[in-house]
Amino acid sequence: MSVRRELMRGDHVPQDGVVAHGQATEASLRVLMATRYGRLGASSRLRLLQYAPALDRLGIECTARPFLSDAYVSALYGNGARLPSALAAYGRAVGLARAIRAHDLIWVEKELLPFLPAALERALLGEKKFILDFDDAWFLRYQTAKSLPARWLLGGKFTALVRRAALTVVANETLHDWAVRQGAREVLLLPTVVDLDQYPVLPEPAGPFTVGWIGTPVTAPYLQAIEAPLRRLAAEQPLELLIIGAPDLRIPGVTCRHLPWSENAEGALLGQCHVGVMPLSDDAWSRGKSGYKLVQYMAAGRATVASPVGANRTIVVEGITGLLASDAEQWFVALRRLRDDPGLRNRMALAARARVAVDYALSGTAPRLAAAMRMVAGR
Repeated sequence: MSVRRELMRGDHVPQDGVVAHGQATEASLRVLMATRYGRLGASSRLRLLQYAPALDRLGIECTARPFLSDAYVSALYGNGARLPSALAAYGRAVGLARAIRAHDLIWVEKELLPFLPAALERALLGEKKFILDFDDAWFLRYQTAKSLPARWLLGGKFTALVRRAALTVVANETLHDWAVRQGAREVLLLPTVVDLDQYPVLPEPAGPFTVGWIGTPVTAPYLQAIEAPLRRLAAEQPLELLIIGAPDLRIPGVTCRHLPWSENAEGALLGQCHVGVMPLSDDAWSRGKSGYKLVQYMAAGRATVASPVGANRTIVVEGITGLLASDAEQWFVALRRLRDDPGLRNRMALAARARVAVDYALSGTAPRLAAAMRMVAGR
């Protein structure tokens, strides 16, 4: 039976080697977290780094080694030049081989060496077992690159990586199916989850109907799809668009309030809206996204409206935890319905929070991940 099927059943973690209170013993499994970014990068923080304390309590010692610094991520979001940070990252990579040898298992987020061929990663890893983890259709970045040499040199990189990985961990069915088609040995579907303790359920705010969105300047353009519905709603009654993490976004005709993103306050920030939204375009990249915004809104006890694309269709239970909207008219109707029916918002909010507690909470996925790691490592 494959690792994925074992873990989707919710089997318990083996008790041998489990350490109480995070105290390491000789039986501990030493895992190197080879993340793409530090904590400022959402994918690194959520897919790998947030698991470290829980895995430590389960007897798995995790050491994080980010490739790109927070300075690079800040530059990516529009605050400086990326090249100096990128060059510094490749300079630090010379010590990666030593770190790999010092650990039992390597947990790779996306790739060890961005923009370099898979052969170099094979040489660096040698015979060491590794887990490959990704939450977006990252393989498309190379396959659809504008540069012909880049497509030729890197287009097949992710296929090569999933075929060599002892385990491939993905965030949704789209990525799972792709990995299987590429010949992955074992695949674990592990959604991107929240630590529910960081998401208090707050009363709805006073004041105008507030639509919330959380993200980065890179993902902010998705909001363009609902500009017209928001303007129509704002023309009917006072409306506010709460934008967390994208300070430069403006929508003419809509009152926008901007809040800076904070890792420690995400749940409280989302408590300042009535409804959370996740519009997407229906393309190959969007179909590979993990739908994490929706999980956040639901964890904060808020109803959601989302485009029926990729993982969104799995996360949102239509009419129970939120609503799905395909075009501008459907978005207008869905948001208006939630605006005018506080009782419906409340029922959906309660159902949304309960769904996250069962299917999208760190407390549930950490034991499954630990079990997968032990099976891969032969423990």
